[in-house]
Amino acid sequence: MAEQAEDERWEQTALEALLDIALFFHKYTELRDALAPVLGVIRMKTGLSWGMVTLVNGQGELAVAEAEGLTTAEKAAAVYRMGEGLAGWVFETGRPLVVPDLALDRRFLNRAPNRTDADLAGKTYYGVPICTGGAVIGTLSAERASPTEAAQTRDRLFLEKAASIIADAAHLRTLLQAQMRTQLLTGLQTGTAAAGERPALPTVDQKPAADTGEGTQEPRIPGVIEMGSRIIGTSNAMRDVWTLITQVAPADATVLISGESGTGKELIAAEIQRLSRRAGGPFIKLNCAALPESIIESELFGHERGAFTGALSKRVGKFEAAHRGTLFLDEVGELSPQIQVKLLRVLQEREIERVGGSGTVKVDVRLLAATNKDLAAEAAAGRFREDLFYRLNVFPLIAPPLRDRKGDIMLLADYFTEKYAQRAGKPVMRISSPAIDLLASYHWPGNVRELENCIERAVILTADMVIHAYHLPPSLQSARSTHTEPGATLEPALSRLEKEMLVEALKMTRGDVGAAADRLGITESRLDQRLKHYGIRAQSYGNND
Repeated sequence: MAEQAEDERWEQTALEALLDIALFFHKYTELRDALAPVLGVIRMKTGLSWGMVTLVNGQGELAVAEAEGLTTAEKAAAVYRMGEGLAGWVFETGRPLVVPDLALDRRFLNRAPNRTDADLAGKTYYGVPICTGGAVIGTLSAERASPTEAAQTRDRLFLEKAASIIADAAHLRTLLQAQMRTQLLTGLQTGTAAAGERPALPTVDQKPAADTGEGTQEPRIPGVIEMGSRIIGTSNAMRDVWTLITQVAPADATVLISGESGTGKELIAAEIQRLSRRAGGPFIKLNCAALPESIIESELFGHERGAFTGALSKRVGKFEAAHRGTLFLDEVGELSPQIQVKLLRVLQEREIERVGGSGTVKVDVRLLAATNKDLAAEAAAGRFREDLFYRLNVFPLIAPPLRDRKGDIMLLADYFTEKYAQRAGKPVMRISSPAIDLLASYHWPGNVRELENCIERAVILTADMVIHAYHLPPSLQSARSTHTEPGATLEPALSRLEKEMLVEALKMTRGDVGAAADRLGITESRLDQRLKHYGIRAQSYGNND
């Protein structure tokens, strides 16, 4: 029974670690950037130490991409030829390797100067190949102090699964690289690139160019639809949106983007502009609901000096500012009937008249509009001009609510975690399983904007590199909001929370009961009592070396 319980605990730990590893490859664009966090997860979750990943370089040798215990200079100098060292043997044979005692194997090349033979004694080495497309592209290795024979088998199988995830991530980036090259070359051949301009073709290991806009560059996520820098999704609903964007962007048609608040309508408009022939021109935005009627006419069309009290000089409106570019009107359904008439005239005549002016000004502007109202119903009810609705609705596009793209919730949550962790300077490593359950079960009436706010709040609250369920707002944790009414009473719910906190503390301290007790603010004897109550073995979370 004890052995079975140990196997079950290891299986749970291994599954959690593999999930975390997979999530890291969603967070980072560059494969190498994800490797240090991946090795950290392997060490903290499983207790395997001295993790190392090697990848084949341009000379057909194994270069150290990431390794625990080595300085940057030592990693740069560590190169293995085929058959050289234990990593080279795995590379050459394509087979996993288990060395029961490193101190007794002469093939081991100790690249860490401070490790003595005494340090190596009793350490078991594991090396597994990283393979894709039938070829070995690298190795993953780690160590453990004096594991049992059963533990050796478990460790090897776990590392093989982890290596498979790394291989899949590398293969995906290779495919994305090839696709990007094809798209860029196609663009050059069809003349969509500027004359004489040849865009750089990125490689898998190449860092993306820094953004030219203001502010910190946003983290980018590979393997998902990421339009511009912030629209993220792999769901069918978002793929349909992407298809429509790519179809309408090259045209000059007016686009009406409908959708609930917080669904990213402005980001969709920005992507249409970025992919359009007007990408080099201005992109002007105006929220029609943010200004009173007395001001919005001047904002849209400008005014002449002396047109009204306080008009001390001539002012150019949004239409003129967007000349030869794109104008985005958000919440267009909030325009008054008077402004609707003037907007309709602009769309028909392609000219504007400044407030207080007597002449007209020709403008060359593409209009993108957004609304969270059903404009067809508003027009039928007489609250919105029907003729203006048809002028705006040349190409309708609907931004789907987050509840219709459940598969994107964790991608977005990971993205926002990375974004706000960078801003706060916090090394947030992951989102706990109970928190993931809450995020996935909530119906998100505020859509992506609400999710972003929830994650920002959680990043601020976390103190242990993990976003827990109790860091999320109360609205997500209520039974009514999540539609997950508990079948248990208060005591079982509190027990589940206590058990989660105990396990997380042991994970963070690698099974050190004293340190875990300090982190939880209780005595060591009290912690021992609670661990026995729940049948939790602190040794399961130690590094054993």
